[in-house]
Amino acid sequence: MAKTSTSKSGKSLDHELIRELAELLTETGLSEIEIEQPDLRIRVARNAAPTGMMQPAISVAPVVGGAPANIMPVEEAAHPGAVPSPMVGTVYLSPEPGADPFIKVGQQVSEGQTLMIVEAMKTMNHIPAPRSGKITSILIEDQQPVEFGEPLLIIE
Repeated sequence: MAKTSTSKSGKSLDHELIRELAELLTETGLSEIEIEQPDLRIRVARNAAPTGMMQPAISVAPVVGGAPANIMPVEEAAHPGAVPSPMVGTVYLSPEPGADPFIKVGQQVSEGQTLMIVEAMKTMNHIPAPRSGKITSILIEDQQPVEFGEPLLIIE
């Protein structure tokens, strides 16, 4: 079942559809894709990131009434210790259902240690710590869909 939420205009957003469109951009090398339904228009486009890498930017604009509701990057993305998602997928904080999580807030981690798993296209990708430090914040929840570049946690 696709995860949905409500935009500022009261319209229902299909996060699974947005994720699939972002993955389609990556697979095809397109820079932009747009779909339109009777009451909703979704446009996913790649913008150049400061590092020179491509990063999808997602804009959801209702066709009927009101200004477009944009999904903006979270403030934590600017934090120097933020660990961004390297891909679009679903986050798993533990190695299997019911198991202890890989990390907890306040825990010291070593460079290369597995922080979590991001499932993308039915492949489980272990996300290693890019540096050693202390986990000060976990910004996502278990089984939450994430976008490329979205901050996952903060290591200080």
